[in-house]
Amino acid sequence: MNATATRTQIELKNVLFATDFSEAAAAAMPYAKTIAKTYGAHLFVLHVMSPAVDPMTSPEIWASTGEANRMQAERYRTELSEQFAEFHSDILMPEGDIRALLPQIVSEKKIDLVVIGTRGRSGVKKFFLGSVAEEVFRQISCPVLTVGPHASTSLDVDGGPRRILYATNFSEQSGLAASFAVSLAEEFQANLTLTHCVADPAVGDLVNKTQLEDHFRAQLRSLVPAEAESWCKVEYVVKEGEAAEGILEAARERNVNLIVLGVHPESGFPGASTHLPMATAHKVVSHAHCPVLTIRH
Repeated sequence: MNATATRTQIELKNVLFATDFSEAAAAAMPYAKTIAKTYGAHLFVLHVMSPAVDPMTSPEIWASTGEANRMQAERYRTELSEQFAEFHSDILMPEGDIRALLPQIVSEKKIDLVVIGTRGRSGVKKFFLGSVAEEVFRQISCPVLTVGPHASTSLDVDGGPRRILYATNFSEQSGLAASFAVSLAEEFQANLTLTHCVADPAVGDLVNKTQLEDHFRAQLRSLVPAEAESWCKVEYVVKEGEAAEGILEAARERNVNLIVLGVHPESGFPGASTHLPMATAHKVVSHAHCPVLTIRH
């Protein structure tokens, strides 16, 4: 796999920021603004309202409920217009379920990137993403920037990410995620770390551990154009163990501002080994101390 020959400068023409006016959404907002400003993208701001009429309630209260919903929508629209006053943005406030509406809006508006925040929800022994974020991962085909529950809100997001980590598996096809990672590093003049995790190496591999690591470093190096090291510091890291844990460890060690992952649905498809399983992305987003950019095959 060699992305050097196929690398192209990414273009983000339309960026969508989804908000529910929660603290998680507020934490993600600066990232949406920074990206839209950097790439000169048109910004869509989406808030999905609950249906004004609930068919399970009495028709006598539909009129008052509808009016209350309309007034709330106006308040939300005013607030969003003020928050994004410096942008040429479209405020979208449809009624319905975001899980059903978001894929349709992404397609209709030709969205290049979705930005979303998630608070997550606690499990017995591990941390899960919120249900909306789960649906975004599962349904949305364009890249998604998720600001997870542990992502720092103290970063200088106005300056963009300064340390980017890209994690990958390997196949005959080069991942689009590699192009995104390299292009973002160039755009923001950021240090770039490429990493690959080797889980359960065979006995023969353990004997030749040094040769194995050198082999994977060479594969990682092939993803980066030769001229890249003239404008950023590039590091190639090979780790042993489970992928999500290795990615999170590498990110912590380097205090990265952004993690980039190529992901594929759990069902798999030809060439799926180019990217990481969706479950790995879920775990990384749930525990990362920085935003995570996921790029579907």
